Amino acid sequence: MPRMRLHNEDILVVGLGRFGGAVATELHRLGNRVTAIELDPELAENYLGRVGRIVHGDATSVSVFEDIQAQNFSGAVLGIGSSVEASVLAAVNMIDAGIPQVWAKAVSPEHARILDRIGVQHVLSPEIESGQRLAHLIGGRLIDYIEFDDGFAIVKMLPPTEAIGFTLAQSQLRSKYGVTIVGVKSPGRDFTYAQPETKVLAGDTLIVSGPTTLIERMAARP
Repeated sequence: MPRMRLHNEDILVVGLGRFGGAVATELHRLGNRVTAIELDPELAENYLGRVGRIVHGDATSVSVFEDIQAQNFSGAVLGIGSSVEASVLAAVNMIDAGIPQVWAKAVSPEHARILDRIGVQHVLSPEIESGQRLAHLIGGRLIDYIEFDDGFAIVKMLPPTEAIGFTLAQSQLRSKYGVTIVGVKSPGRDFTYAQPETKVLAGDTLIVSGPTTLIERMAARP
């Protein structure tokens, strides 16, 4: 049986701004075969050698996708954010070309709704999500925060005072707050999976998963 590679795909990236450029270079670094479409010739030149192939063209034109045989790509990322109209037209071209999976950046809730309605499978709102994430981190116990669409979150946080000096079985954080302690990290050590006998010390960091409202309730404790 041939060895399977995790990153061995033909991926199309449209738009090499900060978002699209970061995605394209990381996809290339991971071993994917990346083709990028960029209208700005100076921006395209900046990425020469950093992604597999760069096509100078206008993604709102159907002919660009015909020329690169877009139907052969397993996925595409749409990073155009400067023009909602250009983003939507490019997204329609991707879908019409038959690309099976499309990820697209949205710059507003209205933009996201349009992309969703025309059939984009994965709509991303990085600026909005970053702002919401930051709001959870400012002035609180949380160190990092990832929320999913179904109201579920995974966070990195400082332990509440009531858990310090006790094992997880003794502090009963799960039964009190309805969340799961996934891992614990002591300073200078790697994260370890949490066990009932894991003792939480001052300065430790917890990885916690659960419903967003319940995590926020525990994070509000002193």
